[in-house]
Amino acid sequence: MDKERPSMTPKQFRDYDEAAEFWDAHDTTDYLDEFRTADVKGELRERHFEVELEEDVVRALQHKAKEQGLSLSDLASTLLRQKLNEAA
Repeated sequence: MDKERPSMTPKQFRDYDEAAEFWDAHDTTDYLDEFRTADVKGELRERHFEVELEEDVVRALQHKAKEQGLSLSDLASTLLRQKLNEAA
């Protein structure tokens, strides 16, 4: 037996909650003919890396960053850059 096609998607939802309720109750693959292709161009501006640090190092970085009014990331990047320049 063929699956009965559900009704059309609403043209507009009142809010995100209404849209969420609709899509929680419906399968997007039933509506593929209603979707349109969108050309999207994105640009990666920043990259983030995960580096494992010992807890005492993180605490020291947090303390220094707060003292200097910097984010932990900015301070860590600055210190790493300085050490790399010294080693070059």
